[in-house]
Parts: sequence; C-alpha cells; structure tokens
Amino acid sequence: MTEAVVQFDEAGLGKWTDPVEFEVTRERLVQYAAATNDPIPAHRDGDVASPVFGIVPVFHALLAPALEVVPVSLFGKILHGEQDFRFHRPIVPGDRLTARGKMTGWEGLENGTRACVYLESRDGAGELVNEQYVTFFVRGFDDGRRLGELSSSHRLDPALRSEVPAASFTQRIDGDQTFRYAEASGDPMPIHLDEDAAEQAGLPGIIAHGFCVLAFTCWGLMEGLGREETGRLRRLACRFAKPVLPGQEIQTKAWATGLSGSDSAFAFETAVGETLVIRDGLAEFTETT
Repeated sequence: MTEAVVQFDEAGLGKWTDPVEFEVTRERLVQYAAATNDPIPAHRDGDVASPVFGIVPVFHALLAPALEVVPVSLFGKILHGEQDFRFHRPIVPGDRLTARGKMTGWEGLENGTRACVYLESRDGAGELVNEQYVTFFVRGFDDGRRLGELSSSHRLDPALRSEVPAASFTQRIDGDQTFRYAEASGDPMPIHLDEDAAEQAGLPGIIAHGFCVLAFTCWGLMEGLGREETGRLRRLACRFAKPVLPGQEIQTKAWATGLSGSDSAFAFETAVGETLVIRDGLAEFTETT
C-alpha cells in the first residue's frame, strides 16, 4: 500500500473564516495595560487601546485559517514566527469589532514550512481598524511548494548596529506576568502557565507570551522615541526569535531608518543578555494623527 503524502490543503488557501465579534470595554483595555506594565496614561486609563491589544479581538479567528490548510497531525509543530500589524486607527472603548482571517500562502523549506495568515478587524460601520499578517512556522515539515503570498519583508540592516540608537531601554518581565497576561488577553496556553506542560514541550519552564513581550517593546518604543500618541503608530512588525522567561530583563535598541514625506521609521531588536528574542523589528509612525 502506498503511504499517503502529507501536504497542506490547497483548497483552504484564500478561504475566509466565519466572522468573530468582539465588544471593547474600558475595563478590558485597563486590564491589558496593567498586564503589560504599560505606563502610557491613555493606555493605563483605558481611553485608547495599546497597539498590541489589536491581537485580542482577532485571537479566536487566528487558528481557523490554519485548520483549513494544515493537517491536524502537524499542529504540535507550529510556532508563531512573525507578526506584522498595520494600524488604520486606534481601538477605543465602545468599539464593536468584527474579525476574520484567511491563509494567504506558504513556502516549504528544508527545515520547515512558513505560512501566512491575514487577519482584519472592522468596526460597526465596516471600516478597517487594523490588519495583521501572522506568519507561523511548521517545524521539520517541508510541504515542497510555494503558493500564494507571504508577508512583506522587514529585515534589519546589520550595519545599523554600528550607529548610535535613537532609543535604548531595559524592561523587566515580572514573575507573575504570564498569569496576568493570560487573563487579560484570553490566551491560556499551558506553556505560559504550567511548568510541567512547558517542560514537556521542550522548554526550560514557563515562557512569556510573545505578544506580551512585543507589547512591552511597543510601549517602550513609543516612550523612548517621544511618540506616545497611539494614533501615530501605523505599522509594527517583528520576528520572534527566542522565548523570554518570567523574571528576565529585556533590552531594546531602535535605529532611525527614515521614510519619505511626514512619516518616520525605526528598526529595532530586543535581547536578553546577548541573545536576541525579537529581531527584524520595524515601527513606522506618522508625524500627525
């Protein structure tokens, strides 16, 4: 008997998921800011969502596109590799958002397959609030094909590291951070909450949520670069390189790369000691809201 070939299901490419609705409350925004130690007053008071909160309304639409394409036998090999937010306007209390997603493409590589899911949030009037390109990686599985579209590149130029950074800052991930973040974000994955589950997954122990680390980095960039008005951030992209453990300190450096017109762009990376945990970061701001 011929063994069946395991491949992604091409029929699921470009197929929209059912819409998921989410009501934004001030209390949820305050909780999220507190769970990420966010000091920016508008975030802390719940007047406006911190940018990375954008993942919360779409979280339950995130896996559905993968279910349409990736064989269930491979789900244990999936890692979140990259994130690329495109912000049209900030999320505010009272928003009633509708999220949906679709798989846009994948690329088989020798050490695994990278695949991109596109997510969008729209308000009650049908206007885009944000778009997200989530790239995940299926370890040790080469689909053997490149189909559709992947997210656009945001590589950091290594030459920037020899320049003086526009911002440099250190933050600490608290010992209870994962428990606070899990409740505020709605992400209860066991590797963030249970030592045994984390160790069984091959990790040294409980690890911080990647989005929690990115939220720290985001508000640090906004503060450090003097761009604390949430509506000025138009794009936030990065690659997740290594896990961060509760109690560790993260250090971020950002360098100006420049954009034409009234916008500005900064490349950034975040490390624990000498180990990069976020790489190829890109933050783009408009100079007016």
